[in-house]
Amino acid sequence: MLSPHEISTLLLIQRSPYQVEALGDETARLRHERLVEVELLASGHAFARLTSSGLEMLRRLDAFSKRQALPRDERSERRA
Repeated sequence: MLSPHEISTLLLIQRSPYQVEALGDETARLRHERLVEVELLASGHAFARLTSSGLEMLRRLDAFSKRQALPRDERSERRA
């Protein structure tokens, strides 16, 4: 299970990857879980990007949060 900090780092990589230190502690677990990969640019800088698993994780979190935002009776109807 990812921590809230790791989830926010995933979101930041998705939206503003240049603001994340690709080889830093923030991305270490995400790289270990294969949610993020690091590309070394010709300039010598490292660039973090989401893997297909990382994108899928964010897609599922988005779907879950949208379901949770529905009123309780609508959630029950959608499960049926």
